[in-house]
Amino acid sequence: MTDFQRARSEEQRGIRRQAILDTTAAMLGTMPIGEISLNELSRRVGLAKSNVLRYFESREAILLELLDRAWQQWVADLPALADAGIDRDAPVGRRAEQFAAVVAGSLAHRRILCDLLSAQAGVLEHNVSPQAAARYKRAAVANVAGIAALARRHLPELEDSAPQLTAAMIMSVGAVWTHARPSAAMLAAYEADPSLTAFKLDFVTALQEMLATLTAGTIARARA
Repeated sequence: MTDFQRARSEEQRGIRRQAILDTTAAMLGTMPIGEISLNELSRRVGLAKSNVLRYFESREAILLELLDRAWQQWVADLPALADAGIDRDAPVGRRAEQFAAVVAGSLAHRRILCDLLSAQAGVLEHNVSPQAAARYKRAAVANVAGIAALARRHLPELEDSAPQLTAAMIMSVGAVWTHARPSAAMLAAYEADPSLTAFKLDFVTALQEMLATLTAGTIARARA
């Protein structure tokens, strides 16, 4: 817990905002999004709940900012991974498979990003003001554009369809992540009846297959 004095300068307010974000990120490392409450966050950061709400309008607003930051870091890391993992002289089908492998593999250890993406539309975009929602969406559009530019660089065959592919990829990440993390009850069911494990997904493998299909289909449509 941090023992804050009254924030009197812009620098002090910035320190408090960062402390709130850092504390929330630490909580995400040990618990699911649904268990994170403003009361517990306030206790851990050393501020009254009313003070936390002076810096962020809601729990969801905090999580949206963390999502944007994690997403920006991912976008910044992807070009080097793509350059290393994609043979620009390979046929388009091979490059599409490599692109899918790079993207899926890059998310293998980004649990917080995947958790937040999976909750984005159904949870995080609720209980925020129109201003906060618009601010986040502008950032999301920029993040999508960054990945689309990378996709187009390695797969020029996408032409103008790269943004649509990227948007579909982001939705796929959230969906596959959710299904690849079964509940305790479902894990018990798999253990009791091994025939059910056919429905158990490995996140990276399932995502790579889905992204490869999306990429190949988008290229085919662009060429039609």
